[in-house]
Amino acid sequence: MKELEYPFDSEYLLKKSKKIKRELTESRTDFVQKKIAVLGGSTTHDIIRMLELFLLDQGIQPEFYESEYAQYWQDVMFDNPELAGFGPDLIYIHTSNRNLTNYPSPSDSPEQVDDLLGEQYEHFRVMWDKIADQYRCPVIQNNFEYPFYRILGNQEAVYLQGRINFINRLNEMFYQYARGHGNFYINDINYISAAYGLDKWADPFYWHMYKYAMCMQAVPEFAYNLSNIIKAVFGKNKKALVLDLDNTLWGGVIGDDGVENIEIGQETSMGQVFSEFQTYLKAQKDIGVMLNVNSKNEYDNAIAGLNHPEGILRPEDFILIKANWELKSRNTAAIASEMNILPDSLVFVDDNPAERDIVATQVPGVTAPDIGTPEQYIRVLDHAGYFEVVSLSEDDRKRNEMYKANMERQKQLQNFGDYREYLLSLEMKAEIRPFAAVYMARIAQLSNKSNQFNLTTRRYTQSDIERFAADDGYITRYGKLEDKFGDNGVVSVVIGRKDLPNKTLHLELWLMSCRVLKRDMEYAMLDSMAEACQECGIETMTGYYYPTAKNGMVKEFYGAMGFEKIEEKEDESTVWRFDIPADYQRKNTVIKVAKQ
Repeated sequence: MKELEYPFDSEYLLKKSKKIKRELTESRTDFVQKKIAVLGGSTTHDIIRMLELFLLDQGIQPEFYESEYAQYWQDVMFDNPELAGFGPDLIYIHTSNRNLTNYPSPSDSPEQVDDLLGEQYEHFRVMWDKIADQYRCPVIQNNFEYPFYRILGNQEAVYLQGRINFINRLNEMFYQYARGHGNFYINDINYISAAYGLDKWADPFYWHMYKYAMCMQAVPEFAYNLSNIIKAVFGKNKKALVLDLDNTLWGGVIGDDGVENIEIGQETSMGQVFSEFQTYLKAQKDIGVMLNVNSKNEYDNAIAGLNHPEGILRPEDFILIKANWELKSRNTAAIASEMNILPDSLVFVDDNPAERDIVATQVPGVTAPDIGTPEQYIRVLDHAGYFEVVSLSEDDRKRNEMYKANMERQKQLQNFGDYREYLLSLEMKAEIRPFAAVYMARIAQLSNKSNQFNLTTRRYTQSDIERFAADDGYITRYGKLEDKFGDNGVVSVVIGRKDLPNKTLHLELWLMSCRVLKRDMEYAMLDSMAEACQECGIETMTGYYYPTAKNGMVKEFYGAMGFEKIEEKEDESTVWRFDIPADYQRKNTVIKVAKQ
């Protein structure tokens, strides 16, 4: 919904929340259902009201548990049966500097300050550890924003007795905990309050009158930032940018002005603005955001502009470069198709509002933000949180190279008349093993993506994945695939639940990255699962398909794999059976699988 895209009108959202919620819930039916517990150290009702809007807009329909005022710690530590019965998928702890019970005084010794710091940290750590043990779900915890006054003035951050110094040290302890716990995330309200303006954010009126940790007008921006973390945890991030060139990546129109006259580099103030924007985009690429070009231009002119000596981005930084005179809506749809991702994974960035409107209208799902003037491009895209990072794996860092290598594979395919010969030419090698600690975050990330190849559509957190790995009642497998063009990383995940009395394995999750479809990785995964079943006396695998708007491509997957359909329901969900022969013959004949 356009009203909920950044930058939005906070006053409008606060006034029209009921109307917006009604429109959102009536506009779609494919929501992911999630239970979110909000444990507050201050008033949280309006935060929940705004958070719900942003989550609905991102395809998540939340059900909330809200603690009583300032009972965040008690709800966890004293085993609240209501919270336990709620069974949260995620717990958010909303605390602020108002919840710090002891600050240093100017007369305290360094040792006394350290003792206070330890006490404050332990108050939170024991709570986090208990959540991890009892609820095994993701946790989002606010850090602490700065106080709105400074007793020690500009030395407040210098002296150990200063509150700003104390908060900085406490925040760093929170960050250390987050780095050591894969299912724990920081909501950086210190940054959000600074970006909003600390004097406005911390208006004491709202605390003393309503016990709000921030002014009412800041609540939508706060909730939006929080929603970005939640949607990223549940796999709703965008994947790629589709970028215009003229007056977007550089100043001027290259076809009219010539490559020598476009503005990029340090010679002019606007050239510096565009250089900074390109630097920002290059950094996005480094965390796994895929870059593409969609420009009304002659191809040679586009390449010349991207090769400008003062430019930061180069042609090789992009997956696809669509520089032609086609409609940009057509180019955008083609980019999604050729990358084998859904249009709702794309963010279209263009300085021209008419082009943005056409693409958003003609290619449903694509996000086309109002990016403002060149000086605002970075702020708008960054605050919008399309690519919010909750984990950063080696696969993320290599994603652009992986997709470019996939393009090379497609080119090679055109040279073969026999598809099996093509697969053999790729010289594929796979590693298929039970879930390993080093890949837990990546496996959870895969299960939460809007994957077209996800037969049961189940989503799991990292804690869930770790639990399956440790449970002898499950057979788990991850699959890595590499070939002569490069390493695809972890591309397939299967989880099967053992039913030993009936000698059956129920396949609760089977998913695969679409970039390795039809390369026999599915057969290699089936071989591994069949062998694991035989080792523990299981004779049958039962597979399940639950249809969504996105996974129709795998509707008949089990049939193609040799399963027999044994049930089909009115909603088109199906159940399949595979009897494992005693002399099971491997179905994969083109991938060399490493021995366990």
